[in-house]
Amino acid sequence: MPDIAFLNGRFVAWAEATVSIDDRGFQFGDGVYEVIRTYGGRPFELEAHLDRLERSAKELSIHQPYSRPQWREWIKQAIELSGYRNAKVYIQITRGVAPREHAFPAHASPTVVMTVRELHPLSAELRRAGVTACTVTDQRWGRCDIKSLNLLGNVLAREEARRAGVFEAILVKDGVVTEGSISNVMAIRSGVLVTAPEGARILSGVTRTMVLALAAKERIPVEERFFPVEFLYEADEVLLTGTTIEVVGVIQIDGRTIGAGCPGPITQMLAARWEVLTS
Repeated sequence: MPDIAFLNGRFVAWAEATVSIDDRGFQFGDGVYEVIRTYGGRPFELEAHLDRLERSAKELSIHQPYSRPQWREWIKQAIELSGYRNAKVYIQITRGVAPREHAFPAHASPTVVMTVRELHPLSAELRRAGVTACTVTDQRWGRCDIKSLNLLGNVLAREEARRAGVFEAILVKDGVVTEGSISNVMAIRSGVLVTAPEGARILSGVTRTMVLALAAKERIPVEERFFPVEFLYEADEVLLTGTTIEVVGVIQIDGRTIGAGCPGPITQMLAARWEVLTS
């Protein structure tokens, strides 16, 4: 089955999917992106992802090149061409090609790239055992709610996690937990699920939204507020959510054991509900 490349309205051979060195995505990170997961060949929560793509582009005054029906059709075709049942659909829109000047160009057409690659889920063994994490300083720019191409802060955090030999880097800014380098972070204490609130300091994930809805359905109290790192250390359970990782428990942070040292009952229940939701 092939990886699929799409560039400015055409499906092309992977090696031919190239853009100009004057593209503002390359020169400035002047663009937005979205990642959509498929289950059984079907895109999950497609409309929510397209809503966020549209919002991100609007916040940066980048013209949306395609209508919603066109996006649906392009994505459908790409998934079908790949033949993958479990895939990661990546969409990127930049402001386009223009001579290098910081101000918006007077005339530029957005560059659109889409790829479809096979997604390899986390192993069942890892999910049962749980993952480890470290805390790092959140060095990202001030509009984390925009899913922009400016990911250097995430890259640096992810590298710290790799060097520390842990699964994820949990970001901390001004003394409070924001999110993970590739995930949203939730802590459970005395039966209450706590997570950072929506706003400019986090990228509110589609999976985050769905998991909070699942928690509400199970009558689990939810508080959306910032909390210090110590709250994580003392939590009964900590979990991560994200498009590619779904719902996974954290058993150790900065070398400190979380709860009983295994994914807790609420984490396991939410993960089970997620599996039903996506099956």
